[in-house]
Amino acid sequence: MAGTVSRRDLMLGASGAALATSLSYQPAWAAARPTPITIANASGGLNLTMAALMRQEKFLQSFNLDPDVLQVADGSKILGGVVGGSVDASMMAGFGQLFPAIERGAAVKILGGGALLPTLALYTGKTDVNSLKDLEGKTVGTGSVGALVYQLTVTLLKKFKVDISKVKFVNIGASSDIFRAVSAGTVDAGAGEAALIKDAPKYHVRLIPHGNMSLELTQYTFQGAWASDEKIAKERDTLVRALAAYAKLYRFVQDPKSKEAFLRASRTAFKNASEHDHELQWDYIQTYKPYAVNLALSPARLKYMQDLNVSFKIQKKVLPFDRVADMSLAADAIKLLG
Repeated sequence: MAGTVSRRDLMLGASGAALATSLSYQPAWAAARPTPITIANASGGLNLTMAALMRQEKFLQSFNLDPDVLQVADGSKILGGVVGGSVDASMMAGFGQLFPAIERGAAVKILGGGALLPTLALYTGKTDVNSLKDLEGKTVGTGSVGALVYQLTVTLLKKFKVDISKVKFVNIGASSDIFRAVSAGTVDAGAGEAALIKDAPKYHVRLIPHGNMSLELTQYTFQGAWASDEKIAKERDTLVRALAAYAKLYRFVQDPKSKEAFLRASRTAFKNASEHDHELQWDYIQTYKPYAVNLALSPARLKYMQDLNVSFKIQKKVLPFDRVADMSLAADAIKLLG
């Protein structure tokens, strides 16, 4: 009969309308031109691979961002860039130095977590170092006083009742430089990537018992995301999208199915490394699952970091959570992931 609509036609029409509606709906940023964002992250070994993986999989671009991601060795330079406004945010860098800066009036806030566990371990090449306590009277390579590697090393030694006054700390620089010094025997002990634990004999060193910081300092938040109050106020949507991209990266890399993509990125970041070296990084991530897939950091975690600063006398007192952090952007970022 003319004009009769069958049940099948009705269902097809309804599903088509629903599809059209879902396709037509998209957030305003998705239809706009890509938003520029400048990000400064720490330049450690694993961070370089993660940066290559981020570029390879275009996670930032998937949130319509046009990123300029800088890998910076000096955390104070990252902080200077964020405070000065030349950098929009840091997404993967240590933030222990933020608390004393905020105490002195810097208008910055922590937005979420990156690596929740320290990715370092304490190594030695000396036969007479068989415990952390044996480092009393020895020379230990670190970064400058107050730097991330220094703070981690001293915190670990204090946990195991080492008399810090009996340890000679030598400023060598980044963890990669410290590890080379330990391997060469120019210092008695020092930090290196925890991913190298299985391969330590190859470098004529070994893990000191209880020296794995990924196991021993689980409350120490190794890296996080942070930005200035001004950027949070003026570019909140951009920062939320960037946080979502990093959460997407963290979820992706901790899924065993991402192995081939990760190894491809590692080969890009370290062209002269062996396939075995690439596998070591992958094994570390799958063993420890260090990344903050849901981004948010608890008040307890930030209090732990501040308590350490107070004990190191680089911060006078513990500041209120709301003064040092804003986790609302992380919550909004997770919503974008569905």
